[in-house]
Amino acid sequence: MDRIYIRDLGLRCIIGVFPEERREKQDVVINIVLECDLRPAARSDHLNDAVDYKAVKKRILALVEASEFNLIETLAERISEVCLENPGVARATVTVDKPGALRFARSVAVEITRERQA
Repeated sequence: MDRIYIRDLGLRCIIGVFPEERREKQDVVINIVLECDLRPAARSDHLNDAVDYKAVKKRILALVEASEFNLIETLAERISEVCLENPGVARATVTVDKPGALRFARSVAVEITRERQA
């Protein structure tokens, strides 16, 4: 399976369970791996045959910036659902980092992998 990587997508959203986390948007860093068959696009050299990763990114941006989830696990799950809405994507791996979530740690992250159901 071929892969498309969207790396270090920095966005802001309300995320967290504590009152101080729900007052202001916080930074999150998102990394995504889209597994798909890139051969049709490589042969034709046409966007119509490709996974339009710019369109995927725009949908993720809209989701994240409007979200107010408690958990980064939930945010990662919703992002994977957006990725799998594209019919060319067979599997999506989503990593959500929350910088500064723990003292003495650069960030805390969750990573999930979801597949298209048959």
